Amino acid sequence: MRNLAVAGTGYVGLSTGTCFADMGNNVTCIDISEEKIAMLQRGEAPIYEPGLNEMIVRNMKAGRLHFTTNYDEALQDAEFVFICVGTPSGVDGEADLQYVRMAAESVAHAMTHSVIVINKSTVPVGTGDWVADIVRRSQPEPIDFAVVSCPEFTREGSALHDFMNPDRVVIGSRSAEAAEKVAQLHLPLRTRIIMTDLRTAEMIKYASNAFLATKISFINEIAVICEKLGADVEEVAEGMGFDRRIGAHFLSAGLGYGGSCFPKDVKALEHMALVHGSHPALLRAVIDINRDMRRWAVYNLREMVGGKLDGKKIGLMGLAFKPNTDDIREAPALEIAHMLRNEGALVSGYDPVAMRNVSRSDPYLRLAEDAYDLADGADALLVCTEWNEFKQLDLPRLHSIMRQPIVVDGRNIYELERMRALGFAYRAVGRSHSDSEGNGV
Repeated sequence: MRNLAVAGTGYVGLSTGTCFADMGNNVTCIDISEEKIAMLQRGEAPIYEPGLNEMIVRNMKAGRLHFTTNYDEALQDAEFVFICVGTPSGVDGEADLQYVRMAAESVAHAMTHSVIVINKSTVPVGTGDWVADIVRRSQPEPIDFAVVSCPEFTREGSALHDFMNPDRVVIGSRSAEAAEKVAQLHLPLRTRIIMTDLRTAEMIKYASNAFLATKISFINEIAVICEKLGADVEEVAEGMGFDRRIGAHFLSAGLGYGGSCFPKDVKALEHMALVHGSHPALLRAVIDINRDMRRWAVYNLREMVGGKLDGKKIGLMGLAFKPNTDDIREAPALEIAHMLRNEGALVSGYDPVAMRNVSRSDPYLRLAEDAYDLADGADALLVCTEWNEFKQLDLPRLHSIMRQPIVVDGRNIYELERMRALGFAYRAVGRSHSDSEGNGV
């Protein structure tokens, strides 16, 4: 059993701390929010992640998982301190490191013995050295420490599985001894461990996220071309995915990426490139295409309801940026809702788990009780999130309660033939709609 402290109880920090506790370590998670810590001490997760609440309660009962707002308490016996705080986008797309700075200063003030500080937040290349300088300057008295970069590669909605079954663990440090100790901590995961320097480890994280975002934008651009040429992007993606050089993952056409990682990380990498004299044309195109997919949705809704959205009742199916999470950061649905309201549409939304977050974030969006309440009297529905709940809906019932049975499928969850047979006017991303308008309008 090792003693760990984890600064930050967001998606990364909470899954990291809870999983390490489940592996048999003694873990104390720290957060400056007294409200969040009070919830966690009651065994209530402040975020939605499948299986997380149960794992928190199990490890609290076993005495391995603790929560506090006090850095002194958390670092009392800690050998490793993980920094897992947010790094939101700044004004120019740069990563805002104010929370990393605060965590590093707090760690420095609370240190009473040598520790290994592990950056798990997604941070710009060079942040590891910057954190080391902050800790060194902020210590009341000199105490040895080392800084290690160990970026996370988990996906919201499957964070626990991804942590326990990683494709690789990346570790970068100026100290070979510290890197080896962090590697030993991860050995129970039985995966490939990549040992490198600080800056390369930080770059691996950004390059990985930027590449995945690029795959999403690539297939979305292909989807728009497929619509023009009468091809089916679903079959195109399947045909591409069998090529081992390409792979099938992240080739699902839709409304684009969102969440806490891809949008800010691509912007941050673009900003880093510009600041250092590079020309990130590909990254700019990735960002532009992603934004265009929101416009694709609005354009198709406008066209299908008769050319004007003013006064039209539009329902958004799904508000979280992806299924199995309540995270609405950079969610396509919320951006689209704003664009639709600007054209005079009456916009409603429904999501299985993200409603509480949406009510705080967008007070102008009417929230429906369920998908059928959303569809009642609607002129059109837009599928924004591919929740399984939406795949299992009673579609004939949906058709019967809509004012106009129009569905724009931004996630390609329905079959063209079935929707046409049921009488829906139906469009999906990258699938020729010349013969799939149905007889709904």
